[in-house]
Amino acid sequence: MTGLDKMKSQILDEAKAAADSKLSEARSQAEEILDKAKAEAAKTTSSISQKSEAEIANYKERIVSSIDLQRRTKILAAKQEIIAEVLDKAYGTLKTMESGAYFDMLLKLLGKYALPQEGEIYFSSADLERLPDGYEAKISGAAAEKGGSLTLSKTGRNIENGFILAYGGIEENCTIKAMFDAKKDELSDKVHKLLFL
Repeated sequence: MTGLDKMKSQILDEAKAAADSKLSEARSQAEEILDKAKAEAAKTTSSISQKSEAEIANYKERIVSSIDLQRRTKILAAKQEIIAEVLDKAYGTLKTMESGAYFDMLLKLLGKYALPQEGEIYFSSADLERLPDGYEAKISGAAAEKGGSLTLSKTGRNIENGFILAYGGIEENCTIKAMFDAKKDELSDKVHKLLFL
């Protein structure tokens, strides 16, 4: 199991534990709302006992429907909060990953976004200073596999991590934050399936 797989597994385990805890809390709160509403309905029902059975049944039905909506809303909000926390934690883990794994991940990302033409690749100043030996050759190799070529810019960009590809004045933002933002809905769906289905 690679370091990245271990991090994914650890994040997923922690997220599942947090999800179980938050969902349990949300369900408990929903049950409290239900109990209070039932007590209120019982009081109201007794005070209007002179009304017809149909009106009483209709009133009870509306109360139950309202309570169910509140319960579902509370659970949905808890799930959305858990998903946001998992994505934030995953982003934080990627930002602080070990240098070798980080640059390996960037090479995979480059393999996905490199174009079959001449271009330039920009890193942050911090990443330029810590580029592994031979990394420029790996960049050239990844670009060549796509039928293009990339020149490593020696000028750092004002980005936190990842890189920017420039082809003829058109730039592709391949920072980790940009990747997370672009895939936010897809990642949220995946986290939802892993935690709640």
